[in-house]
Amino acid sequence: MMDFAWVAIALGDVAWITLAFCMGFLARMMSLPPLVGFLAAGFILNYLGTASGEMLHKLADLGITLLLFTVGLKLNLKMLLRPQVWAVTVLHTSTIIALFGTAIFSLAIMGVPLFSDLDLKFSLMLAFALSFSSTVFVVKVLEDKDEMNSLHGRIAIGILVMQDLAAVIFLAASTGELPSLWALLLFLLIPLRPLLHHILQQIGHGELLILYGLVLALGGAELFELGGVKDDLGALIMGLLISAHPKSVEMAKAMLSFKDIFLIGFFLSIGMSGQLSLEVLIIGLLLVPFIFIKSALFFALMTHFKLRARTALLASLNLTNYSEFGLIVAAIGVSSGWMSAEWLAIIAIALSLSFVVAAPLNSGDNRIYGAYRNFWLKFQGEKRLPDDMLLNTQGATIAIFGMGRVGSGAYNRMRELHGDTVVGIDFDAELVKRLQMKGSKVLHGDPSDADFWDKIEQDHGINLIMLALPNLGANLDALEQLQEISFPGRIVATARYSDEEDLLLQAGATTVFNIYTEAGAGFAEHAIRSDTP
Repeated sequence: MMDFAWVAIALGDVAWITLAFCMGFLARMMSLPPLVGFLAAGFILNYLGTASGEMLHKLADLGITLLLFTVGLKLNLKMLLRPQVWAVTVLHTSTIIALFGTAIFSLAIMGVPLFSDLDLKFSLMLAFALSFSSTVFVVKVLEDKDEMNSLHGRIAIGILVMQDLAAVIFLAASTGELPSLWALLLFLLIPLRPLLHHILQQIGHGELLILYGLVLALGGAELFELGGVKDDLGALIMGLLISAHPKSVEMAKAMLSFKDIFLIGFFLSIGMSGQLSLEVLIIGLLLVPFIFIKSALFFALMTHFKLRARTALLASLNLTNYSEFGLIVAAIGVSSGWMSAEWLAIIAIALSLSFVVAAPLNSGDNRIYGAYRNFWLKFQGEKRLPDDMLLNTQGATIAIFGMGRVGSGAYNRMRELHGDTVVGIDFDAELVKRLQMKGSKVLHGDPSDADFWDKIEQDHGINLIMLALPNLGANLDALEQLQEISFPGRIVATARYSDEEDLLLQAGATTVFNIYTEAGAGFAEHAIRSDTP
């Protein structure tokens, strides 16, 4: 017999999902990321007095677990050892705690409502929470723009991982619970790595690949929780253990849609945290401008550690937000009686609005840099990292931007036809190294970078550019830069959908190649040729 209590829960969750879709669609129509609409839906439900349901919490928890697992799949441990990551994180966190902690404690001394019950210790604790940036938001933005492997993306992810490690230490100290002795058994996962790789190699490319990813992510989270360690860290470590396998990239792509669906629950649950009031709303609003202090400090530190102005700016814009970790700290403070319950709603409002502010900044980051380029360059040091050296195209006349599957196929064919006059260019440094080791003529660079053509020698002979970048936004950004320098040659761009073709042509492409349409035509021609005796 059907359980009508579960029917009621299901209907309630369907209503939330429908509202999330409507608000996400509205945000898309306003040229904002859908996650802004999901946050708004959460606040609407909160205002209507709706409590978050069981299904919503499960979606949120699963989404965060899968998110950190996919981060682990793409994590490069060498990046964490760079001073641009660990030193920037330590200096930034320490400075923000001192600045924000002093400001919060000053308000407490002045007797400002809701601040008056905070002593110096809890003021610093709250400042510590506000120093973090959101792993969920940053990874979502970088994945949507396909910039996880760009230098600024890897720097931002490295800083977030360092912050997550600090969060684990804080949570263990705040609860007074140390990991159990059983946690030592977790080190046995390291020698099991070859077995995990062997299974990944044997499971093929279909549903078993996704299911294996779920087993690793959820199983890793459960194992770490049993050992008294934060479960999300377990998902991150399991992803890291198989990140070196060639199929890890395929697994991350296969799980992308699942993760995105589950993360809707996370964004909805933020807006439904705590009780809203006018006083709470005002304080939450007043916290939002402080994200720009965080961002400015990130930019100053990164340029100090020899990062190029553009790289530092894009990474800083990625990190211009508050973290969901603030909600965890607030929940601990409220449950322990250290602060009033209203702080949970205050942090939720500040967190949500920081996402709303950060979303358009990240979508227009290249335009922000290009429009005020001379200003940003004032902060750039004279010493440059190896990735900023002058690029020598070695006499190439044809340049292929984007060395993924389409770009690599085009590169190989053009090399057969035109020899060494063809050069490939990609922003993924690791991919560039692998291709160079195979003998390919490939350079590391980003054509959407306003400085890119300054790094190319001035007497280059490139007269044909083929854009095989991973998404429409990247191709449009590259076309914008080519328009800026008045590139005189031909530009051929790739598109996935018919509505993208007109946009690319209007942006300056000479001709557009629809991957899916042309793939079918090419397949037919191949069949006809192979049938000819």
